[in-house]
Amino acid sequence: MIQILFKEINVFLNSLIAYIIISVFLTGIGLLLWVFPETSILDYGFADMGSFFSLCPYIFMFLIPAITMRMFSEEKRGGTMEVLLTKPLRDIDILMGKYLAGVFLVAFSILPTLLYYFTISYLGNPAGNIDTAGVIGSYFGLFLLGAVFTSIGIFSSSFTENQVTAFIIAVFLCFFLYFGFNAISTIGALSGISDIIDQFGILYHYNSMSKGLIDTRDLIYFLSVIAAMLLLTNLILRSRKW
Repeated sequence: MIQILFKEINVFLNSLIAYIIISVFLTGIGLLLWVFPETSILDYGFADMGSFFSLCPYIFMFLIPAITMRMFSEEKRGGTMEVLLTKPLRDIDILMGKYLAGVFLVAFSILPTLLYYFTISYLGNPAGNIDTAGVIGSYFGLFLLGAVFTSIGIFSSSFTENQVTAFIIAVFLCFFLYFGFNAISTIGALSGISDIIDQFGILYHYNSMSKGLIDTRDLIYFLSVIAAMLLLTNLILRSRKW
């Protein structure tokens, strides 16, 4: 598993596309937070990172599938998947190595955004007037969201040898699991069970964590979705239908 983990990280960080993806993410979120008047923290007037944590999921829906789309698709297209499967590695070792590499790369992409925290803290009146504990909890929720989207991206990549197809499937699944159940819960005919339906979606649980509130029920939900996606991916690996 460790060999797969380092291999995936090295392949990603040694490619130009990696830095393009990360640069697009940081540029996009930076423009939204500091430049565009509708979402600018400077116009908001409060030392708060709420807009950052509310905007990041929508960027993650494209960033993370772009990171994970090649992990199994490229192996299958290049014919190296068969070679990998003949090595003394269990399916779970291959899967977890690739998944943990994806999670590491997501964390690597998030890390530079800590600069926003220090900048907002410095600009506060007085300086340091920011809810640090809340920000830490919100970053933890964002990391968990990234881990969920990574598991969805890995699952999508195991379907096909076409990276573009894997990307599209992952974006759709991320969007549906994040926002779809919330949209369905607003249908009038389902008003009696709208709260239950809403709790099946990621948005319901992420909203709590993005405010810095860490609830055991939310943790269980995120970990359950990750486990379900990895289990489905492992079943595809075990089928050996390459």
